[in-house]
This record gives sequence, structure tokens and C-alpha cells, in this order.
Amino acid sequence: MHILRLVLLGLAALAGIVAGAAFLQKASRPGLPSPSLIASGEPPDAEIAAARRGLEERLKTAPEYDAFFDRLKSVFPAEYEAFLAAFSKRLATGGEPRSPDVLMGEAARFLRMSRGILAAKAGNPALEHIFELQASMLQALAAKDPRLCVNFLNGAETPGLFEFSAANRGLVTAMGIASIDAIHDGDVKQVDRPAPTGRDFAELEKALRGNGLGTPEIEALLDGKASDPPIADEKMCRAGQIYLETLAAMPEPSRVRIYGFAVELMARS
Repeated sequence: MHILRLVLLGLAALAGIVAGAAFLQKASRPGLPSPSLIASGEPPDAEIAAARRGLEERLKTAPEYDAFFDRLKSVFPAEYEAFLAAFSKRLATGGEPRSPDVLMGEAARFLRMSRGILAAKAGNPALEHIFELQASMLQALAAKDPRLCVNFLNGAETPGLFEFSAANRGLVTAMGIASIDAIHDGDVKQVDRPAPTGRDFAELEKALRGNGLGTPEIEALLDGKASDPPIADEKMCRAGQIYLETLAAMPEPSRVRIYGFAVELMARS
């Protein structure tokens, strides 16, 4: 479905680095589930407690993430405790210790799976801030390596994105906090937005053409259609930036309908 494909490709940018550490963990160890999905025998309480202390010590080695975990603990204490408990149990049952960057990604995904749907009901400023930070992330990736930029757009699982995340913890933290704030805002405000219309997406496609994108780039963004010959990384990366810039410049009603729908789909994915 054309419209669904468009939004799902937008989700590649939305999910991106915040969940990228978790994606890349799975890529490096195929079949490894999220800590919330692991079922095993109960290890002794003392071993779980020791694993949790080790986990907390590991997080201290990346103080850039303190603001994210402090906000998560303050706003959603139950989810914070559930995440630490699940991961501590995994470590106590023989799981391999993970870097702070992976833990950050796992925590963000844990929250998205449990409460992410509420972000779609956030007020406009909180919802739009998520996408503003995504544009910043894409810009930073473009400056680093256009190939990483394209991988980010496509939701590809590459070690390069994980390394980029580790080197840009401030931006990753800001993105994680934006998600927490949008979820909290949605929980409070419960904004009821209609789904985007066919006209919304037709206007977006028209605007993309007006901003210089050709058919191959638009088909790649809107339908996930591969181009023959392939689009150069630099060109596709720039197309992704134009995509987010164009969305941001759309009239507010259309823009927030698409944003809200994108966030809702991400939470359900």
C-alpha cells in the first residue's frame, strides 16, 4: 500500500539510532531477543542483585546517558524498574554484558513497546520535536558518511551506525528524552488526531517534486522501490533530508496527522 509504505519508510528515520543499538545487537548475535521477551528459570535473588549492580556500574561509564535514564526513572518509574529487572535477570542467567549504548537502545525500545502508542496523542510541540531531532541526526550522519545516512533511512543494521551512536551520545540522549516527553505529553493530553488523508500524501509528493526530487528518489522514499541504476549514497542521503524538511514545512494539520500516524505505527511495529 503506497501510503503505508511511505509512513513506514519515515519510521526508519524515526526509529533510527534510538533503537539502533538494539537492532545492531540483534544483527551481531542473530536470534537474541529483547530482554522483555526472554523466559527462563528464576536465578537466585542475590545473583540478580549482583547483576543489577554491575548493570548500573556499566551505565555510569557513559554519563552522557544520565539525563535519559534520570528522566525515564522520574516520568515512568515502573518501566525503568521493569527494564533494569529484565536485563539484570538476563545477565544473571548467563547473558553477555552489553555496552551502555546497547543498554540505551534497549531501554528506549522497552519504553516504545510498552507506552510508545501514547506519543501519537501528544501535543504538537512534543510530537514535532521528535522529528526535529531526526532531521538533526540525519544531518550529522550525512556529514560523517552518506552511506550511514542511507542505512539510517532504510533501517539497515550496520556496525557503522552503532559506532556513530556511541560517538554521538548527546544527540542520542536528546532523541530518547524527546520520546519520553512525547509519551508523557500524550498520556496527559490524549490528543485525538485523525489519520492522514490521501490528499495529505499527494501534497507531500507534490512538495517533494517542487523541492527538487526526481521520480527515482521519490519512488525510493514513498514506495521503497529500488532504482536501476542505484541512486548514489550522497544523492539518496540528501533526498532523505529533503523528505524530512518537506514534511516539516507542510501545513500544520497535514504535518501533525502524518507525524502522529508515523509514531503510532512505530509503536505497533
